[in-house]
Parts: sequence; C-alpha cells; structure tokens
Amino acid sequence: MQVVSGRGAISSRLAPVVMIYWLAISIMALVIKLPTATDLIGADNDDIMRLVEVRDLLGGQGWFDMMQYRLGLADGTLMHWSRLVDLPIAATIKFLSLFMAMPLAEGVAATVWPIFVSFLLLLPLGLAGRRIGGVVTLHLALGIGAIFVFTNIKFQPGALDHHNVQLALAMWVTAMLVDPQHRRSSYAVAGIAAALAIAVGAETVPFVAAACICVVLQWAWHGRTFAGAAKAFGLCLTLAISAAFFATVPPYRYAVVTCDNLSFGFYSLTAIGGAGLFIMASLPLPDKRLLRFGMLAVAGVALLAAARAIAPECLGNPLANLDPLLVELWLNGVTEARSIVAEMRDTPELVGGFYAVGLFAILVCLARIACRSKVETHVVLLVLLLVSFAVAAIQVRGTIFSNLLSILPLSLLIADIRVRANADRNNPSLAAAYIVTVLASVPVVWGVAGILIKEGVGSVDLNILSTDNAGEEGECGGPQTWSALNALPVGVIASPSNSGAEIIRFTRHRALSAPYHRNQGGMLTELHIGLAQPDEAKAFIDGAGVTALTFCKSDPQTERLIAMKPDGLYAALARSDVPPYLQPVATGPLDGFMIYRVVRD
Repeated sequence: MQVVSGRGAISSRLAPVVMIYWLAISIMALVIKLPTATDLIGADNDDIMRLVEVRDLLGGQGWFDMMQYRLGLADGTLMHWSRLVDLPIAATIKFLSLFMAMPLAEGVAATVWPIFVSFLLLLPLGLAGRRIGGVVTLHLALGIGAIFVFTNIKFQPGALDHHNVQLALAMWVTAMLVDPQHRRSSYAVAGIAAALAIAVGAETVPFVAAACICVVLQWAWHGRTFAGAAKAFGLCLTLAISAAFFATVPPYRYAVVTCDNLSFGFYSLTAIGGAGLFIMASLPLPDKRLLRFGMLAVAGVALLAAARAIAPECLGNPLANLDPLLVELWLNGVTEARSIVAEMRDTPELVGGFYAVGLFAILVCLARIACRSKVETHVVLLVLLLVSFAVAAIQVRGTIFSNLLSILPLSLLIADIRVRANADRNNPSLAAAYIVTVLASVPVVWGVAGILIKEGVGSVDLNILSTDNAGEEGECGGPQTWSALNALPVGVIASPSNSGAEIIRFTRHRALSAPYHRNQGGMLTELHIGLAQPDEAKAFIDGAGVTALTFCKSDPQTERLIAMKPDGLYAALARSDVPPYLQPVATGPLDGFMIYRVVRD
C-alpha cells in the first residue's frame, strides 16, 4: 500500500485544501472591497431589505410575523422570505453588538456572512470533485469554484441576499447524489439540504424536483442495493421539510397555499413525495426493475393529481397574477428577470457569460453518457443541469445555478484531458485542448470576451455577470436625502421603487413602493401617482396617505413614466411645473432627489 506523506498528504485531504482556497479568495475579496467601501451593506435591494427584516426581528417583531409594516399601503406587506436566513445573521449582529456599536456590528456581520457561506459552498464542491474524479478533480473544481465565488456578487462582503445560501444548499445536494457508493448518510444529507433549499426560497423548487427525480430513478434502476439510500433520502426529506414548515409558518397560515415561499402547497407535496419514496423502497417486493418503474409511474401520476388538487396555481408562473402595468413598467425592466431571448436582444455581449458554460457542460454530459464514461454520475449531473438551464432560459438569474453545477462535469473533463496531455507531452493539440477547455469552463471568461469584442479593454468589470439591479444607472439617493427625510414628521414616502428599501433602512418613514411582487398595491399607487395628471395625482397621494414625494428625474422607471405620459405629474415635475399641493423641502436636488412635502388643505 502506497503511503502519501508531507505536502502530498495535505493536498489530498478535503478540509485543508478547501480551507486554503477559501482563505485565498476571502482575503482577496476583503482587500479589494473594504479599503474603498463607504457602506458595508450590499447595494442590492434584497441585501438592504434583509437587513431591515433582521433589525425588526432584533427589535422585537415576532418570529412568525413576516409583515414589513413600513412597506406599501397602510397594512404593510407580508414578505415571503425565510426566518431561517434571518436567524444566523441576527445572532451574529447581536453577538457583535456586545463589543461594538450596532451600526458597526451590522456592517461586520454583513461582511463575514457571505464569506462564511462561501466556505459552505466550497466544501461540498470539493467533496463532489473528489468523489467523481479524485484529487486532481478536487483541485480543479475548487479552482474554478473559487473564481465563481470571487466574481459572483452574491458572495461579496455585504451580500445578505439568500441566494448564496441556496447555492450552497444546491451544491450539498449535488455532492451527495454523486456519491459512487450510494451511502445512506449521503442521501440523508441530500434530503435535508433539499428541504432546507425549499424552506429558504421557492426558487429552488425546480432544482429539488430534479434531485428527487434523480433519486427515484436511481432506486428504480438499482433496486435493493439502493433501497437504503432511497429510504434515507425520502425519510429525511419528509422530516426536514416538516420541521422547517412548522418552525417558520404560523399556525393560522397552515392551510394557506402560496407559490413564492414554503407554504402548505410545497410542504404537503414534498412530504408526500418523500414519504412515498420511503414506503416504496421499504416494500418487500420482487427485485424487478420493470415493476419498480411501473410503481414510479403510478406514484408520479398520483403526485401530479395531488398537485393539481392542492396547489394548481403553483404549476404555472408564480408571477402570472402581476398587474399588466407592473409587468410593463417594473418586471420587464428587472435585469435578473430577463429571458435568454431578451438577453440576446438587449445585451448580446453577455449571453456567452450567462449561458455558454452551462450549455458546454450539458454537451459534455451527453457525450460522456454516449461514450459510457461514468454514466450514472453524468446522468445525475445532466438532469440537474437541464432543469437549471431551463429555469435560466426563462429568467437569467437562474444562470448562477447552472454555471455552478457546470463546474463538476467540466472539472472532470479537464482532469481527463490533463492525464492525456501529460502522457503525450509532445502533442501540442492536447495542450491546446487543455488550455481552451479550462478557459471555456469559466463564465467570466466568456463575459470578458463579449465585452472586449463589443466595447474594448477599458470597459471590463469583474461584476459584469451580476444579474442584480444594485446601483442601476440613474438612481438617486444618499446621506443628504436621508437626512432631509428624517427631518420631516414620520409619514409615507412616495419614491421610485428602487429607492424604497433604502428609505426604510435609513429613515423612520414607510416607503410606498419597493421592488417586491407582494407589494403590488404600493407599487401600482406610486406608478399611478407619476402617470396621473397633477390634479388627479393628488387623489392617489391622499388615498395612500403620502406625506412626502421624492422625485428622481434620472431614475430609469421614472423616465419611462415621463415618456409614457407627458401630461402626468412626473413629467410636470421634470419641467419644474410643481402643483400647489407639493412644497419643495430644499431649493435644489439632494443626491439627485427633489423632495416635496405634501401640503393638505
């Protein structure tokens, strides 16, 4: 038996290797971000709103009370996020506040949280790489994964948005499903991670469904040798989703079905599916593959019937009930909600960065399956990739999942090419294939190439593949704005939707509008205020109890409203034609905002 010692032993051990890669990218992120940071909280609306939600929890708002009382119309807005993400962030802030002022504690917590989550992603990524291809694939997966984390805004200091947690959970599920030994412990972890992914956010439901399909197909194919793993997955999925449901959903909402978070619909269907798999794998039936596939077909039909009976509205687009005006003036302008068709039309230079790596990985999986190379591993990865890529084709924000999952099949391909290139060092084509494959496996390379082709060297930015709306060009707001608003009596502020989260964070007021689909009433009211003629707009202002209006002429949504209705209130304000019921708070713009106090009769 060969014994590996010294540096070789360290390079083959999972924990030390992951720690090295994690420390390297974490230090680089901190060195680049912190010296120039003016705010330790991420600029994305979701980062800001998560901080507000955590503040409310620390301020005494109930665990089950998910209302954001300072958003929208008078009753507030019921948020669809999970306390499971609020809790560790709140605990970190509370602990740090014992040693430092609360604002600094919030900033430090927001700095370390995404860095900690990145470790939780790299650990299963490295494990999966080692499981599918050994030590070399382990290092390749971590190397490409480190680039993915470093160039992804979801893991930069300040990112409190829950998508980084979802990415980590998705990788835990994937790493467990590619266990070649089909250990029960792996599939138990996969079931728990899948349940937590749904509990954290409904965006992962298609991915979890794909993971469940992989497990049931593995059971149907392998039979008794896989029964233990199938039972572990099904039982843990059912128990974990039950625990998450009862821990985060208030009793009075147990029977309510919503399609954008963990509710009775997703809970019941997931629990039924997990329990059904456990029961089928436990039955003392003949070990016949055809029988198992037949049972799966019947179970699938039954589960689909249950879905149509329990949550038929969740079988379609969860945003289908949005008001058409919101679709036109808000959703169609949300960068992360664009389809692949919209991306090809509006920003073709970024299409490669978003979609090329995922497509490359899908083709690699298909070719590997055709060549009978690690078929089961590549089938599992193909199913997960296909579903993730399909979601990404509908909304570009899904590309972070397909690009993450692509790391595994592409790392294995690179490792195999490396072996062949080392065996035939005089073959330049193999060396070239190795270099090209490495570069083609990194999304940011495609993105940089697209930018270079279109605009030249000086236009390249590491965050070119961000799908967030943070810092959208033309937005207004800053310290002068918040100071002026705080000098006004506490009330309701009408502002562009992309400024709503900041108003809630930096002031004591309620923001009428912020970019969240559950706040349809508030967003629609703000749009109608801007579109209505000045005399008519006052009715909307009074009806919503608006006490101040912040007007940002350069805000992209405001520009669309001005172009849409030249005789509307916003168009009038752009011409400095101010109606008598609006009184300027300052003689000129503050951080781009003209602030008007509402004067009532």
